[in-house]
Amino acid sequence: MQASMQRAEFDQLKEKIKDIKFAMLSTVEEDGDIHMRPMATHDMDENGTLWFFTYDDSNKVREIRRNPKVGLGYENHSAETYVTAAGTAQVVKDKAKIDELWNDFLKAWFPEGKEDPRIALLKVELHQAEYWDRPGGKMVTLFEMVKAKFTGEPDKSGRNEKFGFEKS
Repeated sequence: MQASMQRAEFDQLKEKIKDIKFAMLSTVEEDGDIHMRPMATHDMDENGTLWFFTYDDSNKVREIRRNPKVGLGYENHSAETYVTAAGTAQVVKDKAKIDELWNDFLKAWFPEGKEDPRIALLKVELHQAEYWDRPGGKMVTLFEMVKAKFTGEPDKSGRNEKFGFEKS
């Protein structure tokens, strides 16, 4: 873990996204527009780095090489958990790391397998994250909506926290 990242914040972020397989990755296009696409998260290592597979000749790689700042969005609707994160991405062609993270699930996107010379990893080092959730899930939401209707008081059962990770 980055020395400047708080262990409690790291653990909290990892817990929030551990069951969410896909993130929406945002990059900046050449004309300045934001481009989003779903990406499967393959690991959040002990350094707080997120890892994704890609082809080295993809649009996202071209966008990242021009501007490495990225955004990530995670959503678990059934648990009413939403996470956003911002960081810096880089393209990594590390055969040992590819072998470590590879699983057969990836053949749906990379039919030639991990030996395909175009396969690369996106390594995203985070500098901030924010989450929103509602302890208790849908039943609490329903209760709070009914309570708000009858009392006229707004629902205050949701939580929101933002934290930053200092650059080391």
